[in-house]
Amino acid sequence: MKIRTQLLLTNLISIGVIVIFLIFSYIEMVLPPSIFNLLVVITTIATLLSIIVHFYLTRPIIKSIQDISDGAKKIGEGNFNGQLKASNIVELNTMAVNFNKMNVQLQKTFEHLTKSEASRKQLIANISHDLRTPIASIQAFTEALEDGIVEDQEVFQQYLRTLSLETQRLNHLIDELFQLSQLDIEGVSINKRSYHLDQLILDTLQNQWFQIEEKKIKIDVDLPQQLVLVLIDPEKMTRAIINLLENAIRYSSLQGTIKIVARQHIKGYIKVSIIDEGPGISSEDIPYIFERLYRGEKSRNKETGGSGLGLAIAKSIIELHSGKIGVEQNLEVGCTFWFTIPEAK
Repeated sequence: MKIRTQLLLTNLISIGVIVIFLIFSYIEMVLPPSIFNLLVVITTIATLLSIIVHFYLTRPIIKSIQDISDGAKKIGEGNFNGQLKASNIVELNTMAVNFNKMNVQLQKTFEHLTKSEASRKQLIANISHDLRTPIASIQAFTEALEDGIVEDQEVFQQYLRTLSLETQRLNHLIDELFQLSQLDIEGVSINKRSYHLDQLILDTLQNQWFQIEEKKIKIDVDLPQQLVLVLIDPEKMTRAIINLLENAIRYSSLQGTIKIVARQHIKGYIKVSIIDEGPGISSEDIPYIFERLYRGEKSRNKETGGSGLGLAIAKSIIELHSGKIGVEQNLEVGCTFWFTIPEAK
């Protein structure tokens, strides 16, 4: 039964009960026929007027309910653009406001799910590409060694070194995927404690010292004169800075310079900047540089870039510390990756 029919039926039953009691009262009062007929006419007119008034007063209620029904139908069809109009009836207006809020939230959730699904497909495609390359290389060199076509000892050792490098690369990619999956787990915990900023930078440089020496890169560290304590999970934050430093080293030229600067940012936060002299990042790439497996090198050449996961991992770790991360193109050469971390109170 429709709500309009239900309301009308309720109204008719109420009026019917009243009319019956009125007519019964008229009869019991033993009124003259003329007066009795007049009262019956008046009662009939009042009944008709009551039905008409009921019809017009319930129209806004029916309209609001119909709008909600139509809005729900549109949402079911994937259309989140509709907004319910305000109603003069307090309860229906509250319902419309809550419905519009729900609609907006559902739209955000739907857009997020759509974007996540697209990202997942792209992630799988990129991972497949990055896994296929070292696996194909390992397979080819292994088959060459098994077939005994390599007789020269020097070439044989070169093949072994290549196999080792490709295995390390594959292991590094799997390790980064594992780290990223751990950071994605909802409710992942970090063990924050007070830690010296200079020790944090030193830990990072020691981890990357071999790569720094190999490219003869000069490291210029500019820290505040007064020792600063930061509130971090040292292990995770070191991983984040290592990823940023690895990126700077990878794109720096031989005998280049990487500068690490730390300064007071806003109250309660320290800003750390890693400035390199590499080729820089195009303005088209900057908005996507922290996305998973994104690389400015569209060919995904292993000689010109990493796995594309390091910056995404760094971003996740820094955001877990309630910090922010970003990148800026330098005026002359290279770019600056920066992030903020909380001071220890």
